[in-house]
Amino acid sequence: MKTSILPALRMLFVMTVFTGIIYPVAMTLLSLAVFPYQAKGSMIEKNGAIIGSELIGQRFISDKYFHPRPSAIDYNPAPSCGTNWGPTDKRMQDSAKARSAQFKLQNNLSAAIIVPKDMLFASASGVDPHISPEAAQLQIERIAKARSFNPAQLSSLKKMVEDFTQCPQLQSFGDPRVNVLKLNLALDELQSK
Repeated sequence: MKTSILPALRMLFVMTVFTGIIYPVAMTLLSLAVFPYQAKGSMIEKNGAIIGSELIGQRFISDKYFHPRPSAIDYNPAPSCGTNWGPTDKRMQDSAKARSAQFKLQNNLSAAIIVPKDMLFASASGVDPHISPEAAQLQIERIAKARSFNPAQLSSLKKMVEDFTQCPQLQSFGDPRVNVLKLNLALDELQSK
């Protein structure tokens, strides 16, 4: 019995050191060397202060800004989770109906408009920083009205949404998307012009 425990303990020690210390340190150093911006959290700065990460969604409730996807965790990245409600769960159905009505009301849309699904359902992480280009376009009129944009600024805003639309990864994976924080920062710059 003594002979079988010692090799097992040695293997446990070796694997703990390798997988718990050496490998994570090596991957961290490699990522810092190859992708320094991403490895440091893809932080976005404004006037020398970090205001967020392009990877984590934030709450924007003012009519002067693009609104993000709903969040099941109130945009708190610590728990990072969804609701886990299934498609037959009445709570999810009621939530989607309420969000659709709220989105139409906020953006002064007709009842016939179909609200994009990303504005109805929280993401699995609860902090998705992106919305679909369709969701962004449906918010343009509200923002232009709230900011008292002239026709030239409204045209620039429409173009800005197109410019900030990212293609699917590797042109195949996912859907086109718009980063809400980056778009809202550009929106503030457009307002100041």
